[in-house]
Amino acid sequence: MDKLLIEGGARLSGEIAISGAKNAALPILCSALLTREPVTITNVPRLNDTLTLLKLLGQMGVKTQYEGDTVQLDASEITNPYASYDLVKTMRASVLVLGPLTARCGEAKVSLPGGCGIGARPVDQHIKGLQAMGATINVEHGYMHATAKRLKGTRILTDMVTVTGTENLLMAACLAEGETIIENAAREPEVVDLANCLIAMGAQISGAGTDIIRIRGVERLHGATHRVMPDRIETGTYLCAVAAAGGEARLTNTSSAYLDAVVDKLMDAGCEINIERDAIGIKAPQRLTAVSIRTAPYPAFPTDMQAQFMAINSVANGTGVIRETIFENRFMHAVELQRLGANIRIDGNTAVVTGVERLQGATVMATDLRASASLVIAGLVAEGETIIDRIYHLDRGYEKLEQKLAALGARARRLN
Repeated sequence: MDKLLIEGGARLSGEIAISGAKNAALPILCSALLTREPVTITNVPRLNDTLTLLKLLGQMGVKTQYEGDTVQLDASEITNPYASYDLVKTMRASVLVLGPLTARCGEAKVSLPGGCGIGARPVDQHIKGLQAMGATINVEHGYMHATAKRLKGTRILTDMVTVTGTENLLMAACLAEGETIIENAAREPEVVDLANCLIAMGAQISGAGTDIIRIRGVERLHGATHRVMPDRIETGTYLCAVAAAGGEARLTNTSSAYLDAVVDKLMDAGCEINIERDAIGIKAPQRLTAVSIRTAPYPAFPTDMQAQFMAINSVANGTGVIRETIFENRFMHAVELQRLGANIRIDGNTAVVTGVERLQGATVMATDLRASASLVIAGLVAEGETIIDRIYHLDRGYEKLEQKLAALGARARRLN
């Protein structure tokens, strides 16, 4: 199992390009299931999650070709509308095949999902939504088995804001008969990116990016070419890395448009931020000022950036209070940061972080994708060497991590 060795203390400077967004690419790749015509997706990050999903689509009969950052998909023949536990257990985004398979094939058998161990992320909203559209769904032996002659448009009010639930129902509604209205819909930019891809394929969608999305179903969708949006979480992670380690850097192929809450907090922490049309520059202060955050659905502060800010608060001046309102088990990285010398006190869904003068290198273990990123940031500022175990989590969400860190002057290398 690979590990990451980081020798801390190096200031970061330079320029790197941000990859396409994993959380946008995965549902967009699944949207190819909705049409018999070829679909081309560009700016796709080469990650373990991407490769897992393409393998899953391949097992269904989808022909895929992945060259550079471009994926070509041909779902003209779906021979096996089935998603096995062996693949789904490693990545909960696999549940995104449920909606398009049910809409296109009239049947789908999908394992209940796995992924990061950051708390309960139930799929009941996916099931309730599809049932409201006329699907019959039985959950037996760990699998969701959906059948439907043709889905019917309806009004769906989700009990909670769910990104993958919104995306699954959005894709399914594109081929349903009549109009579907999704209320309490997720507003994340990745949902908008999926909607833009579906519109390019001939779907009739309005309201994406608001909490009410309207979809008028069509008989069929056609092929299209779509470019995946930049990864706002990768962008935020590297901004936090520079902020913590010190220095000055420029991130290209990205946008601040989806990062207002993160950029505001970095400025509160003392960073200078320079916004360009397709780039963001950052200059770190002599020492950061601790900031308090509260995670909430977009456009509020993203839960996927909570761990990174816990890391920068660990070496900031003062005390920051972090409240996690999305997932109930997303402070597992706090114990590992404490091994590096961080002063963190956990009380339920609240973490109180008091900055220390310096962290000390140690061996730590990644527990989920974004927790891994927080340990990288902490390792960059810790004295001595930090070894991060189980970095397969990092490989799920950060493309060319070691190369990008090296381009900024960090001393990091992979240990096999």
